[in-house]
Amino acid sequence: QVQLVESGGGLVQAGGSLRLSCAASGMIFSINAMGWYLQAPGKQRELVAAITRDGRANYVDSVKGRFTISRDNAKNTVYLQMNKLKPEDTAVYYCNADISTIETPGIWYQYWGQGTQVTVSS
Repeated sequence: QVQLVESGGGLVQAGGSLRLSCAASGMIFSINAMGWYLQAPGKQRELVAAITRDGRANYVDSVKGRFTISRDNAKNTVYLQMNKLKPEDTAVYYCNADISTIETPGIWYQYWGQGTQVTVSS
């Protein structure tokens, strides 16, 4: 059994910063790519940023220069540092990871966190 638990969301004024964390736990054999997605009300979930195991990151254009994704492989944790936040960044943010479990090493499954609300006021 694997769980992803997010933390760090909240309410912030435009121009402010938040740092999201997502820790994976359970019967983990290995974690490949990890990422953050957002889902605004009435819209589909979309990718914000992703990072490979060796630290290569990519971002959606709207957050380039403002958000930074990072990870700590020893802690099975991925972070999203969000700076210069805008009201349009308001959404529920979900953590995602490609994980191979101890029970089935070499077989990869996608896991999702429960989501954390980020609200940016103008």
